[in-house]
Amino acid sequence: MIIDEPERPEDPGTPLPFFVYGTLRPGEANHDLFLRDRTATEEPAHLPGAALYDGPGYPYAVDRPDGEIRGELITPHPESYTELLTALDHLEEYVPGDPHNLYERTARTVIRTTDDTPTLAWVYLAAPRVAARLRADGQLIEDGDWLSRR
Repeated sequence: MIIDEPERPEDPGTPLPFFVYGTLRPGEANHDLFLRDRTATEEPAHLPGAALYDGPGYPYAVDRPDGEIRGELITPHPESYTELLTALDHLEEYVPGDPHNLYERTARTVIRTTDDTPTLAWVYLAAPRVAARLRADGQLIEDGDWLSRR
């Protein structure tokens, strides 16, 4: 499938939905802590071009051209956006430009499962040094779905 790429934002504070694939998914530990009453919609989606690795207690998404990750596209209420962005960056220990980040927040095209619509969303991907370690000796979640590990 050929995907028309939406334009990527230059401003890291640009309001976009979030693609979540691990502990922020509905029914998982961080969903209620961070997303309850802050979302307008939550819908199934998938992230092409990435693979999912099992980390200590949480997953990491890593670029992989032939991979795909299943998760949810979370659209925050507009009035909750800034607070939620700050909270999620804190949860993921993401600081723009910090070389010690475990995750990097980046805009990626995800596909809504219900209608195959491409949508630009923020995704927390493994930082380069973490991704290299995972590719070398990490535990790949073969089907790309964090919920299947149960």
